[in-house]
Amino acid sequence: MAKKKSKKPSNQIVQVDIVSDVVCPWCWLGYRLFDKARKQYNRPVQLSWRPYMLDPTVPAEGMDYKAYMKNKFGDGPNDKFSAMRDMLLEKGPDVGIDFRFKDVSRRPNTLNAHRLIKWAQNNEDAGTETAEKLFKAFFTEGEDIGDTSVLTRIAGEVGLDTELTQSLLEGDQDSKAVQEEIMFFRGLGISGVPTFIYNGQFAVQGAQDPEAHLDAMKKAAELGVED
Repeated sequence: MAKKKSKKPSNQIVQVDIVSDVVCPWCWLGYRLFDKARKQYNRPVQLSWRPYMLDPTVPAEGMDYKAYMKNKFGDGPNDKFSAMRDMLLEKGPDVGIDFRFKDVSRRPNTLNAHRLIKWAQNNEDAGTETAEKLFKAFFTEGEDIGDTSVLTRIAGEVGLDTELTQSLLEGDQDSKAVQEEIMFFRGLGISGVPTFIYNGQFAVQGAQDPEAHLDAMKKAAELGVED
């Protein structure tokens, strides 16, 4: 009787799609926790950023942040975001994040930010660098990441052509493609972010500890190995 072959470690690249929005603080925290796991993992992991808009009804010019948050979460003792904010402020420093919610003045529409990430991903790891810069600009530096000048500056910082980027942002290049991608992930049942999709087979949702991602990476690699 032939012996069953044992599975050998796979060198297959684990593909991870992170569905996120750049005004979602849990998405930044979740990415940093994922990145800790990726650095501990001894096999290649490829990350792609996928768009999601927590609130597509925000107008293109954005809204006053404090008024928006008050309307969405309440104020004073009824502030539903207060406990979450305290947790984020506690957990952020452990992964090198300095959340400064008091410095945020505008709640932007994030369609253009997602367009920028889409273009940046054509340049090796510039997608992740762009996402990180957008998170930092919004949550730490209090910048309006719906503003074309801010997005154009970030484009230059990650090596994109600033004149071309500004021209594209002023038009509607890839707006429909990004919106269709958002609807695709909503159609999959994703209603909360961050969502990490491993090899298109299963997902890890929320800002989970690195151990959850390490387990997912190992599972994804095993699923890609034949007997």
